[in-house]
This record gives sequence, structure tokens and C-alpha cells, in this order.
Amino acid sequence: MPSRSELDRFCVLSDTDVQRARQRRRPQNRLGFAVQLVTVRMLGRFLPDPLEVPWEIVEQLAGQVDVDDPSCLKQYAQRVPTQHEHTREITAVYGYRAFEDAQAQQEFREFVAARAWTSTEGPRKLFERATAWLLRHKVLLPGITTLSRRVGEIRDEQAQRLYTAVGALVSPEQAGELEQLVRVGDGARLSELERLRRSPTENTPTELARQVERLGELRGLELSELDVSRIPQNRLWHLARYGLGTKAATIRGLSSARKTATLVAMGRVLTQQATDDTLDVFDVLVRENLIRRAERESAKTRLHSLPRLSRASVTVATGLKTVLGQLRQDSDQTVDADAVWTALETAVGQTQLAEALDAVEELTADQGDPDATARAELLDRFPTLRKAVASLVEVSFGAAEGGTATLAEFLRLPQLFPGRCRKLSTAQIQSELVGPSWRRLVLGNPDLAADQVDQRAYISAVTEAFHSRLRRGDVFAHGGLRWADPREKLLDETQWQMAKLEVLTSLELPEDPQPHLAELTGKLDTAYRVVAERGQGSEQQAATVGADGRLHLDKLEPQESSEEATELSRLCAAMLPEVDLPDLLMEVHGWTGCLGEYTHLSEAEARMSELPTSVAACLVAEACNVGFTPVIHSGHPALRRGRLSHVQQNYLRPDTHRAANARLLERHNTLDLVGQWGTGAVASVDGLRFVVPSASVRTGANPRYFGQRGKGVTWLNYVNDQVAGLGGFVVTGTVRDSLHVLDGLLDLDGGPRPEMVATDTASYSDQVFGLFALLGYQFSPRLADMPDQKFWRMDPAADYGPLNALAPDRRHVLDLELIQRNWPDLLRVAGSLSTGAMKASELMRLTQGGGSPTTLGKALAEYGRIAKTLHMLAFVDADETYRRRIHTQLNTQESRHALARRIFHGKRGQLYQPYRQGQEDQLGALGLVLNMVVLWNTVYLDAIVKHLRSQGYPVRDEDVSRLSPLGWRHINVQGRYAFTNSPPSELRPLRDPTSPDDEL
Repeated sequence: MPSRSELDRFCVLSDTDVQRARQRRRPQNRLGFAVQLVTVRMLGRFLPDPLEVPWEIVEQLAGQVDVDDPSCLKQYAQRVPTQHEHTREITAVYGYRAFEDAQAQQEFREFVAARAWTSTEGPRKLFERATAWLLRHKVLLPGITTLSRRVGEIRDEQAQRLYTAVGALVSPEQAGELEQLVRVGDGARLSELERLRRSPTENTPTELARQVERLGELRGLELSELDVSRIPQNRLWHLARYGLGTKAATIRGLSSARKTATLVAMGRVLTQQATDDTLDVFDVLVRENLIRRAERESAKTRLHSLPRLSRASVTVATGLKTVLGQLRQDSDQTVDADAVWTALETAVGQTQLAEALDAVEELTADQGDPDATARAELLDRFPTLRKAVASLVEVSFGAAEGGTATLAEFLRLPQLFPGRCRKLSTAQIQSELVGPSWRRLVLGNPDLAADQVDQRAYISAVTEAFHSRLRRGDVFAHGGLRWADPREKLLDETQWQMAKLEVLTSLELPEDPQPHLAELTGKLDTAYRVVAERGQGSEQQAATVGADGRLHLDKLEPQESSEEATELSRLCAAMLPEVDLPDLLMEVHGWTGCLGEYTHLSEAEARMSELPTSVAACLVAEACNVGFTPVIHSGHPALRRGRLSHVQQNYLRPDTHRAANARLLERHNTLDLVGQWGTGAVASVDGLRFVVPSASVRTGANPRYFGQRGKGVTWLNYVNDQVAGLGGFVVTGTVRDSLHVLDGLLDLDGGPRPEMVATDTASYSDQVFGLFALLGYQFSPRLADMPDQKFWRMDPAADYGPLNALAPDRRHVLDLELIQRNWPDLLRVAGSLSTGAMKASELMRLTQGGGSPTTLGKALAEYGRIAKTLHMLAFVDADETYRRRIHTQLNTQESRHALARRIFHGKRGQLYQPYRQGQEDQLGALGLVLNMVVLWNTVYLDAIVKHLRSQGYPVRDEDVSRLSPLGWRHINVQGRYAFTNSPPSELRPLRDPTSPDDEL
């Protein structure tokens, strides 16, 4: 049945169409002509039987061509020659061409070939593109089989062209060397390829050396230097992805051209991954195993020394008290030194006092610089550091201006190892690389001459400086991805000029900052005055400014639900049908077809029967964290272990999760109930922590979330005010969430674009506020440390009453001139982020400058202070709407996390995937299943509300808005993993409440 939009688009005839149809004298011919015309416009072909057209279309056309009785179309269907005459006339007059037309064939081939060459679309998507092109260019569609065969032939031709082009880049010797990678040698269990694509799991010097060796082998293939500029990069990446996810035996079975092309593409990507893996291991090794462990040992040493320090301090205090007492007695006389010494000897003893003084001096030597003690502890791990440095200097590095000297000195370190360089003088070192915490250890070793330095301390100091500059982007690795030069990802001048107009239009940013800053000045001034006025006029002030100029904010009082809302929630919960999780997934698939988005890694058309059932079983196994055993059914072909293993390896990927989630979001937005919850303009971002017991370099330690010795990852996920999950991704450990929030926000799976983004109390900075504001988002973190926040103003002379104390002097006045000077660069940054050329987390590495922000970073922070102050003023306003909106959204996110924990219950809720890819695959499955549960609940709640209203039950909109689709008590999640063979129903029967007559 056609939709209303399709009827309006295709079935409204123009004056010319109506005039041409009315040239027929008989009503059946007028109506038949109109039906034929609309049919070819909608379907791209003429139907052999006009009566196959939906009757809604016939009735709408009849009124337009003056036909009173639409049933006369039956007479038209009986006159085949008249139909043929009309089809020939429509074809000629309206410019339609037959598919066999030579010109049409040539244009069609060029389009499909270009699309197949530049994109990675599968056969089905390419078929849809081809059909749309034929409709758009008025080419009559052939039969489905003919068109499918023609598209497939062209796609195969372009695939062969790709294999030939990539294979031609390497010499026959290189091709032979690549083929040896997929062969299993005599006595070996695995091919060389399996070894080379194995990512690290440990953060030890031995693992670092192995990764450097692996990187050297891959670079020895000389694939990174190939000129691939004429080949679409997405096609190369698609080839590589297929190779990386496929067994070596499968690659061996490919045709010669395809095998060589796949190995070339895979080798290039593996080289990039090996570069990143090497630096990941080095980063974790230095940060976790060396620096943080040394800091922990230093803290433990200081803790153990406290009793000794306490005893020594008591002895010194007793001696000093004795001396002072003796001096007071002899204040009017000449001091008798012998009496003082006698009293001191009697109280503590001279020897004990001297030992106590030495102990106090020893134990408090580094109190002015606590880091110095940790650096001394780090020297005890110098053998580990030495091995790491010896391995890492083999990697090819580059440096920006701020890291050139550090890189040069780091590469020289192997020459300075003890044993290779007997003595190292102050003239042979770069003293500017020795930080304050290292200076005493490097230059003040009492066992060395005055002009000599401690080699171990100097090597450790330079390595720490190198690590710091590597993390901030001043030093980078050639050929990597995550550790590459972030400056190269910014749009260059040519690219920026091409994209500028579109970017500025979409972000509503002007090239001239003057009017924009003037508008922000007015907003900030108005906000100050409104908040001050409401605070003075409110009987119960939520925020008060203390005498110290600090703002104190009261907690929000909970909002009680009305009896009607509580009763509606109870009634809806009673009417929801009980369902097992596997059946729920199949039912949602029946509504949306979302499981059809899971395509094979090679993008080949799936030929397995009941593939959605296998995909759903894999999703249950992954999302519930229970593995295959509970979902296997040996008597069901789609649920056998071999089939499930194949589907998991070849179909479940982040990109297929995203495509399936987009289908769910599309259906979610069509439900009436969703509009009661929100518009989708508000979203929240929060991290769900998972302990990872397996050895992995992708994890981080945090006792608060992962236990005293545990490590884990954070799954950042996005939820809007319509309770729909918009996407998510995995970050290591518990890194600063705010650095990555924008990364995912600019790459959501679907749904309405959020305008306001709420986050829980987390680390954030003025620069983060600036980036959000530039990109058109309202960053709205929940502030728990309000008294410590700094407010800003633009006019130092403005009078804001009690709020003047929040920004009392010129140190709180914004530097608008700094923003204006750097405005072109700020716009270019916004363009680089919005076009996807660069990630926000990579940009922050540049602008933060490792604690010393760059000029661009300072301008970005200054711009962010405007948005931050506006946010804080709205947060403390006597009108609590904004503040409650943030709290409500974050509570929704917490409820969703509780549901996620309920689903992800297997293996004590711990994630055992050691690699980033496996973690993203499994948590992507969890996110999709979460959204399927939410959609299932929403569909049934929507149906229940409509049913209750149809029965006369008083359902108010404000009560409906408080319903939640995050309930799970009616869903059997744990212990019920069997799949039934019955097809999914359109809508299960609603369960009757306990007392339906009384309730209704």
C-alpha cells in the first residue's frame, strides 16, 4: 500500500498530464492512461495488468481525470491493444527509453561501473542504486533477473579491474613473497600471516621487542611506499578488512589476482596497525609499569617511613624544647653552654639527637618535590627502561618544532647506555630536557665528579620527556594512524577553501567574528541579569553567593509522581506480554528487517537459509556474554556451532551493528509515544565500565571501578531523550571522557541530531566547551564542584547585583581580541572536525600542549568560557527547568546502563576480549540488543496506551511522558536462550491486567 507521501509525490497529475488524459473520450481510457502514466513514474515500468495497481491510487486519479466510477478500469484492462497504444505514446511523449537502447545502456554501464569502482557497496545496495538511476533517467526497468545479472557483471568487472590495478603495483618477486605469508611451512601450525596480524596482549619489554620486530618485517615488504593515489582508498581498506578477518586458508584459495591484491592491501594496513601497536605497548609500559608503579612504590616507601620520621621528629622536638627551656632560664644571664649540653644529654642524648636530625633530613629531603622520590624509584627499573629504549629507536619517528630536540636526543640514547659510554659530562647532554624532578638525580649524584652526570638518570629523564611529547603529538610515528602526526589531518588551505562555504553554513558561523561575538556578549549580559533578578525575587533560592565569592548550590528536590502516573505505569507493566529475549529479537526483526543489514565480510550476497536466526543467536551469545553453548541447537541448521562461528566471524562487525541500529532508530522515530518523551534534541553521554581479566594493552587500571588490581575499559554510549541509543565506542580504562565525547557525537548511527549534550560530572575543560560551541552543540555537564568554578564576564563595569562577586575583577574578563585574532584558525578547526578529517581527541592533544596550551588552544579556551559561563548561569538559575532536564536525561542513561548490566550477565559481567576489535564487536552487539529491547517495549507501550484510550481509560499526556521503555521484568534474559521455529508475530496479544474490569 503506498504511503501518503508517495501518493502526493507520484499521483498528483499536472495540468499537462490531465489535459493529455482527457483527450480520450471514454472514461475507462482516460483513467487507464492516467494509471499507466503514474505506474511508470513510480515503478519504472508498465504493469501487464493495470488492475494490479493499488485501489487507493486508482481512486485518487479518477477524480483528477473526471471519472465518476473508478471500477470502469476493468473495461480498460480488457482492451490490450489500447494499453499498448497508450504505453507507446507515454514512452514517446514523456521521454522514456527502453533498457535495450544503446545510449541508455552506455550511460547505465558508466554509472554502475563508476559506483562499483569508487564505493564498497554490496550487490543489494548497488542494485538499489542502479534502479534509482534508471528511474531518475526515465529508462524502463527490465526484469529483476536481467537487471541483477547486468549489475553483477559490471561489479565483477570492476572488482577484477581493482585486483589487476593493485597487483600491478608490486613486482613478481614481491607478489611471491606475499603469497608465502599464507602458506604453512613444514612442521608449523600457523602461517606467517597469522603471526604478523597477532596484536599484543602484554606490556613488557619482551612484547615491545616482538612488536618492533613485527613492524620491521612488515616494513621489509615495502608496501607502504607504493603509489596508490589512483586507487580509491575505501576499496583498499575494504580489501584489507576482508583479508584481516579471513583465515589464511581462505586467502590461499582466492584467484591469483585477487589474492595478490588482498595481501597488498592487508600488508599496508597491517604496517599501520603494527606501528600503532608498538607505540601502544611502549605507552602502557612507560605509563603503567614504570612511572605509575614507581609513584606507587614511592608512596608506599613514604608511608612505611612515617613511623621512623615520627620517632625522629619526637626526639628532635624534645631536644629543641629542652634547649629553649634552658635558654629561657638563663635569659637574664650569660648562657652557660655546659648547662645546655648537660640538660640536652639528660633529656635525649647527643648521639640520639644527631641520629634523629639525620633521619629527619633524609626523610624530608624530597618533600618540596614529591615527584623526585618517584623518579628515584624509577631508577630501580632502569633495566626495563633500557630494553624499551633499545627496541623503540628502531621505529621511524618524526617531530614537530616542539619535539625535534627531544627526538634527536632520544635516538642518541643507545650510545649513552652504561657500558657503551663510560663517562657523561654536562657538556654532552641537553640540560633543557631534564625536568626539575630529575635535576638532582641527574646532576647531583655525590658519587660523581662535579662535571659528570648520572647516565641512568639522564636516560630516564629523556625517555620520560620523549613519552610526554609523543602523547601530545610533538613527536609522531611515520606510517601510523593513532600515533601519526595530527597536524597532517587538519584541512590544508586548498581543502578548507573548498569546504568553507558549506561548513560555515551548516554550523551557522560567520567569517567575521565581530557580529558573532557581539551577539554572544548580549546573551551573556542578559543571562547574568535574568539569573540575578530571579535569584532576588525567589523565596527559596537554589544558589547563594557566600562572603568568599563562591557559589553554593542546593540539591534538587525529588519530583513526586502523581497517583495517575504511577497507576498508568503499573497497569502498562501488567499488560506487557512475557517474552524470551531470543523471541524478542526475532519479533523486532520482523518489524524492521534490521538483521538483514548483517552482510558478509566480502560484501557477497548471503546464500544461507535462515541467516537472521543465526545472527540473532550470535547477538544473544555476545550481548548476554554466555558464549555459543546455550544457543546451540544441533537439530536446527541455523543454530549449529559451525554455522554460528562462521556468522560471528564474517557478519558481526561494528559497521553492520551500525547499519542495523540505523534501522531500529528509523522505526523508533515513527511511534507516537516517542514524541511524548522528547524531540531527540537532548542527548547524554556516559561510560559503562567493564572489568577485563584477560591480559591486554587496551585496558587501564582504576581501583574505583575495576578493583585494587583489576583493569578494564569504558564503553561510551549515547542516548537521546527519546530513550534511543545513538551509538557507542570503546576507550581504554577510564581516560578523560570529555576528550572522546565529540568523537562519537560526530559519528552517530542515526536518529535526530542532538543539540544539547548532557554528561555526568567528569573532567572537562574550557577548550572542550569551546569545541562544542563551535560545532553547534550545547555542552551541559552536571557540575558537582560548583563553588570551585570560575565565572567570566565581558563588561567589567556591568552591575549584576549579588552575582558581581562571582567575577569580581579584571582577571575574570574575557579576552575577545584573542578570539578575533585566531578566528580564522578556529573556523578551520571546526571544518576539520565536522568533515571528519580529524578527531576531537586528536585536536585536543595539539591544543592542550601537554599542560602548556598553544595560542590556538588559549583562543579556543577563551571562546569556550563564554559557553561555560552561560551553562553555569542556567544551571544555578532559580528556574530549575534546565537543571532538571540534565538530571532527567542522565537518570535515563543510568537506567539504560542498569538494563545493560542485566543483559550482559554472563561471566560475572566481565569482558574477556583482549583486543580492541573484539571489544567493539561484543559491546556493539550489546548496544544493538539494548536498542531492540527498548524498541520492543516502546511498540507495546504505544499499543497499550492506544488500547486504554480506546476503552475510555483516562490517559493524560503528562502521565504517558513518564512511562519508561527500560523495564525488563517481563523479559526472560537469564537462562532462556532457546529459539523457537515459529515466525515472529506482528504484535503479540497484550497480557490482561490482574483485574481488567476494575482497572478499565
